[in-house]
Amino acid sequence: MPKTPLSKQDAGAATGRLPYRIDREFDRGLVWFRRDLRADDHAGLHYALKHCRQVWCVFVLDREILDPLRERGLKHDRRVEFILASLESLRKTLAEAGGGLIVLDGVARQAIPKLAAELDVQAVFANHDYEPSANDRDAAVREALAPDSRAFLTFKDQAIFEAGEVLTGQGKPFSVFTPYKNAWLKTVQPFDLRPYPVEKYLKSLAPVPAAHRHALPTLASLGFAPTNLGEIAMPTGSEGARSLLDDFLKRIGDYGDRRDFPAQRGPSYLSVHLRFGTISIRALAGAAHRIVQDGGPRSGGAAIWLSELIWRDFYFMILHHHPRVAEGKCYHPEYDALRWVDADTSGEYFDAWCRGQTGYPLVDAAMLQINQSGYMHNRLRMVTASFLVKDLGVDWRLGEQYFADQLNDFEFSSNNGGWQWAASTGCDAQPYFRIFNPVTQSERFDPKGAFIRKYLPVLENLPDRYIHAPWLAPEKVLEAAGVRLGENYPRPVVQHSVARMEALERYGAVKGSKVKDT
Repeated sequence: MPKTPLSKQDAGAATGRLPYRIDREFDRGLVWFRRDLRADDHAGLHYALKHCRQVWCVFVLDREILDPLRERGLKHDRRVEFILASLESLRKTLAEAGGGLIVLDGVARQAIPKLAAELDVQAVFANHDYEPSANDRDAAVREALAPDSRAFLTFKDQAIFEAGEVLTGQGKPFSVFTPYKNAWLKTVQPFDLRPYPVEKYLKSLAPVPAAHRHALPTLASLGFAPTNLGEIAMPTGSEGARSLLDDFLKRIGDYGDRRDFPAQRGPSYLSVHLRFGTISIRALAGAAHRIVQDGGPRSGGAAIWLSELIWRDFYFMILHHHPRVAEGKCYHPEYDALRWVDADTSGEYFDAWCRGQTGYPLVDAAMLQINQSGYMHNRLRMVTASFLVKDLGVDWRLGEQYFADQLNDFEFSSNNGGWQWAASTGCDAQPYFRIFNPVTQSERFDPKGAFIRKYLPVLENLPDRYIHAPWLAPEKVLEAAGVRLGENYPRPVVQHSVARMEALERYGAVKGSKVKDT
């Protein structure tokens, strides 16, 4: 295999984003878009335009990703519709700049080498992807390109710091978030947050060849059906991402006070855009970091939001150094010995959880939110995950897969990290003896029941004091509200106090015993 003509200046130093040095110029190059659906602040596009006389752009609707979704019954997948809408936006932007976007329907590991040969490019440019399946795909593409001496050049783009760029003083990966965050903040420099300039190099864009000038594939042609993406008013493409960021920056100062309350407009709602790269991590982290550095009334909220963005880098780092978590293994191996409830009970409980029929209103409303919109508020992700694992005794891996199928913003490393946090099996995890009380969480973070009433209208006439635990309401109150437990709203599938003790026994069998209820 020929040596890749790419190096990183002082690549051994953990000093943040270093400029890549490409040792040669190319006549023709191909930029392979993956989870970076934007034409600005894009590392791979920047280096391709800068070092190639002609540059084509391509996106592959990869059958190795799409076919399994369809086969699992996910024909109404909002993510596919989001991608198509964002591709249309990206293609228009590139066309207006003198180029365009080739969109292929096929298997990427085959389609990319074939297109590279057809266009006779000397190099394919792409941005790093961190999931094991993506690494396997990229290795296959690199191997297929090598016999024709075509380079495969990839760049850091979806993280501020990756792999071994932020390590302990002993040169080892962190296992606890707060020390990692502190090291991240000490390491980051303005250069790490600067955008990659693209506009001044756009003259290198080449128009789409005639053979590839066709309309985008449709949902139907891909084997998918329309979703409610339009009804839930989710902005798509770079324009949608920018509008959400502009809106959030006006209220970022209140983020710390509002982020835990699902009935309030507290989050940025940018996670799906970060997932598919319709906006860069540098744009988000850079905006937050500047507000923090400037001080002022917005800095407190910006610091908390920046911390949330750093969690994403942290989980990318964990996946890199501990690939066993991608094999369904616990980060802490001793928890692989956990014994869950029996298969029949697990199936019954899991089904009730998925359908929002557990009898605990906050949990049920949260599950209906994800089922109806593909979104779930972050506080509720913790509550529902804790409930499935700790109260129902169901293996966290089932919940992890359900979220992977349902979430618009699904990202393997963060989803796995979040589930292992809630299950107390991961790095820097919730201690196993700290068990969320679903009623207390409801009273604390949805005190008026506004969120519950939105997704569970059957409970809308219950007084605030009973909406968090309808089974505690007097019969006359239930009758007046039109609530018939066991008929139009379920009774609790488990009693929290009993389930809590069973969870402590389950975890105590593999760990020491302490008790704390939250």
